[in-house]
Amino acid sequence: MGTAAIDSVVLQLDGVTKRFPGVRALDRVSFTVRAGEVHGLVGENGAGKSTLMAVASGALAADEGTVMLCGQAVRGDPERARELGLAIVRQEPALMPDLSVTENLYLGVPRRCRPPIGRAAQWAAALLARWNDEVRIDPRERVATLGPEQRFIVEIVKALAAEPRLLVLDEPTEHLLGDDVARLFARIREVTARGAAVVYISHRIREVQQIADQLTVLRTGQGQGSYAARSLSEQQIVELIVGGQLDREFPAKREARAPGVDALRLEGLAGPGFSGVDLRVASGEIVGLAGIDGNGQRELLRALAGMAPSRGRVCVGAKEVALRNPGRAADAGIRLLPGDRHREGIFGELSVRENFSLRSLSRDLRAGLLARGSELRRTEEAVRQFAAKTPDTETPIASLSGGNQQKLVLASVLASRPAVLLVDEPTQGVDIGARMEIYRSLRATAASGVGLLVVSSDAHEVAGLCDRVLIFSRGQVAAELAGDAVTEHGITAAVLTATTVRERAHGGVSGFWKWAAGDVAPIAMLLLAVLLLGAYAASVNEFYLTGRNWGGVLPLIATLALVAFGQQVLMLVGGIDLSVGPLMGLIVVVQSFFLVADASAGQQALGWALVLVISLAIGFLNWLLVDPAGLHPMVATLATYMVVQAVSLLLRPVPGGLIADEIMEGIGAGIGFVPLAILAVAALALALEFGLFRTRLGLALRGFGSRPEAARVAGVHPRRTRMAAYMACSFFAGLAAILMMAQTGSGDASAGLNYTLASIAAVVIGGASLFGGRGSFVGALLGALLITQVNVVTAFLGLSDAWQSYLLGAMIVASVALYSKSRDMAVAR
Repeated sequence: MGTAAIDSVVLQLDGVTKRFPGVRALDRVSFTVRAGEVHGLVGENGAGKSTLMAVASGALAADEGTVMLCGQAVRGDPERARELGLAIVRQEPALMPDLSVTENLYLGVPRRCRPPIGRAAQWAAALLARWNDEVRIDPRERVATLGPEQRFIVEIVKALAAEPRLLVLDEPTEHLLGDDVARLFARIREVTARGAAVVYISHRIREVQQIADQLTVLRTGQGQGSYAARSLSEQQIVELIVGGQLDREFPAKREARAPGVDALRLEGLAGPGFSGVDLRVASGEIVGLAGIDGNGQRELLRALAGMAPSRGRVCVGAKEVALRNPGRAADAGIRLLPGDRHREGIFGELSVRENFSLRSLSRDLRAGLLARGSELRRTEEAVRQFAAKTPDTETPIASLSGGNQQKLVLASVLASRPAVLLVDEPTQGVDIGARMEIYRSLRATAASGVGLLVVSSDAHEVAGLCDRVLIFSRGQVAAELAGDAVTEHGITAAVLTATTVRERAHGGVSGFWKWAAGDVAPIAMLLLAVLLLGAYAASVNEFYLTGRNWGGVLPLIATLALVAFGQQVLMLVGGIDLSVGPLMGLIVVVQSFFLVADASAGQQALGWALVLVISLAIGFLNWLLVDPAGLHPMVATLATYMVVQAVSLLLRPVPGGLIADEIMEGIGAGIGFVPLAILAVAALALALEFGLFRTRLGLALRGFGSRPEAARVAGVHPRRTRMAAYMACSFFAGLAAILMMAQTGSGDASAGLNYTLASIAAVVIGGASLFGGRGSFVGALLGALLITQVNVVTAFLGLSDAWQSYLLGAMIVASVALYSKSRDMAVAR
């Protein structure tokens, strides 16, 4: 325990109650944490541990009770909690996948801990090096490309960088190797030594006893008391957690028998991370794959599941199979219980019923149609069998505790009736009681004739569960343990004494795909496409490169680019606006009443003011429909599209009202054939690009679109962010309407309609994601240039208007396919 004043209360929760639909997650829980101590928090899955800390961190607001952090009240305000000195490492890291490691660390710490943004990369590298001099995490990498262990290290480093007065660790070692667990414990001792406090949540009771000073037990949302951690035995802690005695013995292993039919046979199997694997798994046998992580055992599982390429011979039963993809592996009877539950195991927004039945839908089909009654019966039976805690089968699975999610994923995999079951970290994030249930389920599955391959970082678990154990080292099988040799000590000794040499790796992600996954690639490829298309057009028509031609083209590019900038802002946060075209038309129609030749100065001033008022009002209306009203962005903005277009037609059923010549000349002013508007738009694109990647506001927009909840707990306000994005989109459309006035010359309600789809296309071609988090304003400008260029070139070549649509569609498909493939390749490395 640290030497700071132990009597200083850092966290005080009194009578905290939190309800969710159908369940009381916390029931009048009181909990005190003092400076300089490590306070363990233990309980079964669904006991309320993570919910309690979410309330303490401000991520959730308590329905009843008070939360005092460092003497200040905290209620539903994570930014306030962070500023008071709380940092939390969540069970699923609160990282934004489309942002780099550096950007996640920068946004994730309080403002007082942030360096100047220009030095953020060096700062992030120093933080990672402080964790471990040999850490292999590039600060420039996107978080989406990191493995589970690396993501947890980044999350822990982020929390430590905040120099917290209270550090909350929620299952922090689930993805960490032994060396990193030791590093974590050393950092915890450093934190308490300077007088801060730590709340340590874990299902690993030995870890809690090793690191904690005090220990509090939760059961079904209620506190069961606080104790000195070392005053209780492991068995006493278990009994407090489950409310009675618990059989903690592993189920009996398979009896020795004569060789029978092999469930799985591998001969000379090789792939990324492993080579030369010869392996037999008998029907009813559980074979463990052990070794230091990264030595090939987990890579072998993924290859057998069809998730990574492999070469060699694979037989399931007596039949040789080709594992080209996960579908082929599943058809052959091979199923995987993934170790990365959040990414590969669950569909967070779908219900418990849907998550359970997806892997075995064929069992619920009747004449090709889904029999809902059968699906529901099977789901309810699985929930009972695995004692999963859920309000009902229609509850979104993401709202359940991690352990209950794990049990349901296992139930779903077993429901597919595999011939071979691949199990990666079977009890990750699962409490002691649920672990025993899972062990019994796996043993019962083996007894039914299924062959199991199990990978676990817990040598005690491997020894207690498996009949045989293969030790992996440097991608190869270094040793085999069987019978009485399968012990925790035997496994550890074999791992530490392995002497194999790794073969030279084959394949890997090419430099091109790594480059294509970056932010510069869309810009470079667009530039190349523009130059090639321009060169071809110039070769077939000498008029193409003349000032007269580009004097007419550049204003069109500037107009489209401005609308695209607005769409880009909105797409960054996961939105879209279909109303920009009618909005542009409405503004031009309104100006046809105010900016006419005989209008007074006051009328014209009012007209210019209305550009801003109308734009921001439409943006605000769209936000009201999407955020407070909860409509889908496409539905909301389509409704606005119709209303705005109707108003424009009421004002100008037919085009009319000539814009004053001096106003049109002012808008179209230029230097030679180059309009000032395009120069201003290009400068704006560069400024916005700089802001997107080099300012906190830009990081907040990208982070929110990448993962809203992670951005929220990092201090980004969801409602204000969406509102700003919708109003910015309409504002840019208003600016574009001003340029469009010089092109139409009169009030035309239909003048802007084509800009709706064109602006979306420009942003998508420029490298943006429709799901948010990624994009480029320079890319949007080049996308506008390419689209306008295609329209001009088809006219120069004498092609019909249909070709404009063909080429635009092809460009969208090609760009989306290329960017998606590059991101997938980068993540799959």
